[in-house]
Amino acid sequence: MSNKQNGNKKNFEIPRPVFPKRAIVTGGMPYGNKELHFGHVGGMLVFADTYARFLRDRIGKENVIFVSGTDCYGSPIAESWRQKCTKGEFNGSLVDFVLRNHEKQKKTLESYAISPNFFGASGLDPAKDVHAKYTLEFLQSLYDKGQLDRITTMQFFDEKAGVFLNGRQVIGKCPVEGCTSEKGYADECDLGHQYMPENLLNPVSTLTGETPTMKPVTNWYFKLRDYEKLLKEWVEELQKRKDVRPVVYKTISEFLKPPVIYVKREFEEKYLELRKNMPEHTYLEEKKKPSFTIEFTTLSDCDEACRILTQNQIRYRTGKTLVPFRLTGNIEWGVPAPELEGSEGLTVWVWPESLWAPISFTKTFLKNSGHDESEWKDYWCSKDSTVYQFIGQDNIYFYGIAEPAMWMAQQSTTEKTSKPIDGDLQMPIIVANHHILFLDKKASSSGAVKPPMADDLLNYYTPEQLRMHWLGLGLGQRSVSFMPKPYNPDAKPEDADPVVKDGLLLSNVYNRIIRTAFYTTQKELDGIMPTKQPEENVLADAKKAVLDYERHMSKFAFHQCTYVLDSYIRNSSKYMSKALKPDVLSKDELSQVLSNLFYMIRIAGILLHPMAPIGTEKLREYLQVDERIWSWDTIFEPLTYFTEENHKLKFLPPRTDFFTRHESQFSQAEED
Repeated sequence: MSNKQNGNKKNFEIPRPVFPKRAIVTGGMPYGNKELHFGHVGGMLVFADTYARFLRDRIGKENVIFVSGTDCYGSPIAESWRQKCTKGEFNGSLVDFVLRNHEKQKKTLESYAISPNFFGASGLDPAKDVHAKYTLEFLQSLYDKGQLDRITTMQFFDEKAGVFLNGRQVIGKCPVEGCTSEKGYADECDLGHQYMPENLLNPVSTLTGETPTMKPVTNWYFKLRDYEKLLKEWVEELQKRKDVRPVVYKTISEFLKPPVIYVKREFEEKYLELRKNMPEHTYLEEKKKPSFTIEFTTLSDCDEACRILTQNQIRYRTGKTLVPFRLTGNIEWGVPAPELEGSEGLTVWVWPESLWAPISFTKTFLKNSGHDESEWKDYWCSKDSTVYQFIGQDNIYFYGIAEPAMWMAQQSTTEKTSKPIDGDLQMPIIVANHHILFLDKKASSSGAVKPPMADDLLNYYTPEQLRMHWLGLGLGQRSVSFMPKPYNPDAKPEDADPVVKDGLLLSNVYNRIIRTAFYTTQKELDGIMPTKQPEENVLADAKKAVLDYERHMSKFAFHQCTYVLDSYIRNSSKYMSKALKPDVLSKDELSQVLSNLFYMIRIAGILLHPMAPIGTEKLREYLQVDERIWSWDTIFEPLTYFTEENHKLKFLPPRTDFFTRHESQFSQAEED
């Protein structure tokens, strides 16, 4: 299909945003050890789904592939399975455990009308073998291109259990300065900060509760630090783009600074005594701060300084910086790694393989759809395509640093670049949302504040009430709290529920417009849709709404899109109240007013379609038109463009709703 942004040029006086010919949309992958909580859905997947739906309407659904899936491998899943089996909460294999959670996740997405083309699972059929094969190819290619280092580091070992400890089998405190994480694991905290295992503060084994020892292990690492210059160039490009949120390039930039160590002021005298024995560095006094900073040119010098400080019992924290990105480990539950230079029995660490899992999912989807899986390159490696990756801000390190650097490392050219040529993996557009809080606190299934499960929220709200509320929160700008009244112990009976409030635009105002137009047509025109052209002022209002919406959507400003809809729908309601007076209008005048009204209903419907697909598809059903109504090729055409002469609407029974309230809200609504 040809690109559609050129359609209807005559309707616009200013340039419209440019969209790609093809697109990949990815949603961050939830772990396979849990059901989906509200943060997975309301903090990220609803946004990915909305944008994928918009692109399907905008550039053609055959040109858009939306993939996500269950992150099956890694110690978090294996440890959760072990604990549940120990407690008698689960009886089955590890694969059975992951499969159960994967199926629950798929069902939840369906309940929220989230519609990926493929929601796979990295360790389950049909994607398992495709993912394992591509993982081997990806790592072998990095090795062949000289992008890997074999590094021996110290790994936690539980002497009592007699096993090495991976990932979530160790818990302590993150050593990165300023980190607010509640939990630090073996070599990363739950906010995504990376560090060497020996720097974790106060480590404890989750298997025995003992303090683990350290033993040497050898793994393969990606030369991430070699890409510091290219990443800086990439960040400079990101800063110029209007569709990249500041949180993305600001977070990436924090890791592109020289390696530093922050030392408590109380150890300053002792540090000064050791200074001459430490690698060359710069001492930054910063008298007004409770700690002082020492800055190094190389990471190896910084690591040596850490060793010296530790030996002399000096407390310190490291700053954010690029460290070699570990690719392999010795955990059994993982994708097998290639046997490089005689290394055997290694598996791939879960974070790296989850970054290219969407490529595996794309290949699997194409293969299962009757296409050649090699067509994945048309989406991931073409200048005509764009990859949009929807994530939470905690994962920017992986998607904004590790992934782009590994993509650059795979380039076919000898000289690596931040602007890949056609045919190489293209740099993604990272759409990172800020934290969605719960009752003003950061909620996490592994933290102190437990989030509500996504399925449980559907006991109080409809999927579209929740979708509209989350899309309107403005998570692209700042962290925002989710405050559902049924879960809020501080809410008073007379307080309005903020979730319900946002949905009233559809369940009250838009519903009323649609129903009035249908019922009036049924009564006055025998259900035959009027065929007059919309008046000029109606067309002008529609053009403005469409242009504003499209501009905001091109920058992922979903909350601004909801504002456009709110204004347009409420103005349409005002028009209806003022103009639709069947008792005083002639049949010709009534036909014109209804034609205007159905045009407004159509415009609002197409703009709502990505956000509230259930209600808008019901609207299409009663309008008795096909899916062409959603195409932006013909966005300004009236409904008669899609119908024959004397087109009859589907009969709308009394009190029929297109956008409903949850049944639990009716009694309260009647009281209000």
